Amino acid sequence: MGLFDFLFKKKEIDLAYHNDGYFKTLTAYQPHFTTWGGELYESALVRSAIDARARHISKLKVEIQGSAKPTLQTKLRLKPNNWQTWSQFLYRASTILDMHNTVVIVPVYDDLMNPVGYYPVLPVRCEIVEYEGTPFLRYEFSGGLKATTYLEECAILTKFQYRSDFFGESNTALDPTMKMIHMDNQAVEEAVKSGGRISFIAKVGNFTKISDLEKERSRFNESAFRADSTGGVLLFPNTYNDIRQIEQSSYTVPEAELNEIRTNVYNYFAVNEDVLQSKAFGDAWSAFYESVIEPFAIQFSETMTQAMFSDKERAMGSMIMASSNRLQYMTTKEKLDVSAQMADRGILSFNEIREIWNLPPIEGGDRRIIRGEYYNADDKISEWEVTDAGEE
Repeated sequence: MGLFDFLFKKKEIDLAYHNDGYFKTLTAYQPHFTTWGGELYESALVRSAIDARARHISKLKVEIQGSAKPTLQTKLRLKPNNWQTWSQFLYRASTILDMHNTVVIVPVYDDLMNPVGYYPVLPVRCEIVEYEGTPFLRYEFSGGLKATTYLEECAILTKFQYRSDFFGESNTALDPTMKMIHMDNQAVEEAVKSGGRISFIAKVGNFTKISDLEKERSRFNESAFRADSTGGVLLFPNTYNDIRQIEQSSYTVPEAELNEIRTNVYNYFAVNEDVLQSKAFGDAWSAFYESVIEPFAIQFSETMTQAMFSDKERAMGSMIMASSNRLQYMTTKEKLDVSAQMADRGILSFNEIREIWNLPPIEGGDRRIIRGEYYNADDKISEWEVTDAGEE
């Protein structure tokens, strides 16, 4: 058995080969997406941008609230499935989303078809089909394997969603930039190869046929530049005149062109050099968080809650939420200021402040204090309530 057999049970595989047609959408756009060839991820700059986003997203903390599906909640609090941790899950989901602007998270069932986890899949093709009036997601994986899952039981995260009611657009908008990167890499590679060659130009006398010149050039190259040659002296026969070495010029990508490529990639993935090099703190980090991490966390939380819980369970407060402590990414001085100001006013507890500094919670650390005589905030508030009531 392989991962495919664990993820999809026989019923789901059988349904993949039977359907009543495509699920009709409002846009009349055929509801499917296909994965791109992968050239995007082969660029070092693009891969760095995608990795920077995924690394920070993988640090989100996944929490489950409510009382519905207690067995599934217990499993998910530890890990999302049997093969990944939550950080690996989030990193993978973020990478697929950036590469294909759509990521589908499917439920993992036990033998009784009860959900026991979730997994982000990467099919070569995904489409919405209808069977007996019910919409399904049908996947085709490399090797021709197919499977289906109920559409309502899956979480679909998208970017650049426009023509499709369910899936995001492709990354073809980045094609011109990728071509520039490819051409620049080729130019530098060829320049390096040419720079390592020794080239000469010379006049050769006593030859009347072009074929004789070709034979002489081949003979000279073979004798002077063969692999086993150990001499450091290049000798010419007296039939060669006006011998000159051709100086090879190195190629450097123009700085303006490099800046244009970087800007295009940075704008497309909402990153910058500080984020890629882990230099972003304070306001710079807050901007990155609000533009990249927070939208992913919100969409992940909403779609996973929708897939995992019924309307009634959601109405009773059951939900899954991905969150992050933004204060951890402040500078040391900013952390000190926030810790002092928030603690003195009873806004943060000891454990919440310790979390800012990446410290573990302590026993009794959920108390809050107020500057002055440092009362327990909860006790003091109760005392004020009693006093006010007595005065009335």
